[in-house]
Amino acid sequence: MSLHLPSFFPLRAGRVHEVCGAASTGFAAIAAAVAGARALWVQEAWLVDMLIPEGMMPFIEPANLLLARTQNQIDTLAVAEEALKDGSLPVVVLEVTRPLYLREGRRLQLAARAGQTTGLCIIPEGMGSNATETRWRAGPVYDPARDDSTLMRWEIIKNKSGTTGGLHVFWNAQTHRLHVVPPVGERPGSAQRPE
Repeated sequence: MSLHLPSFFPLRAGRVHEVCGAASTGFAAIAAAVAGARALWVQEAWLVDMLIPEGMMPFIEPANLLLARTQNQIDTLAVAEEALKDGSLPVVVLEVTRPLYLREGRRLQLAARAGQTTGLCIIPEGMGSNATETRWRAGPVYDPARDDSTLMRWEIIKNKSGTTGGLHVFWNAQTHRLHVVPPVGERPGSAQRPE
């Protein structure tokens, strides 16, 4: 099943969404870039995969990325909840290291609704919350026709208000635009393309 991107992206404001997979950081960076000029990124200080703002330059200016390093997931949830509720930033990204209880997920949803802010939880595979609006799986795609590694496959695996499915996307750093790219066998001129 294929999806039409504009109906799902940018992520719906006033809601909390989730993403998992090897390209989840890229998904979150693109979500922040598309939703607004500034974002808060909350992660626990003990995580070895520390976010480096300069690495986000293809997506968002490092000066527009506010980082919060917390002691544990309880602090991460508290910081994210307050930021979502405040509404002064268009996007709040939080990295989750353990499954969210329904109560925690619901509190984040209520805070996002109050501040009309987009929340995005980066979660380990299989740790989703029932309270989230959508859940995505993002992974890199190897394409021999491309000389870069920005092609990704995004799958929406949970959607409270619509369908699920997958698509290939490409972020153009020069134009700051997200493009939907047909899979290799379905591109115009492809010998394998179904008629």
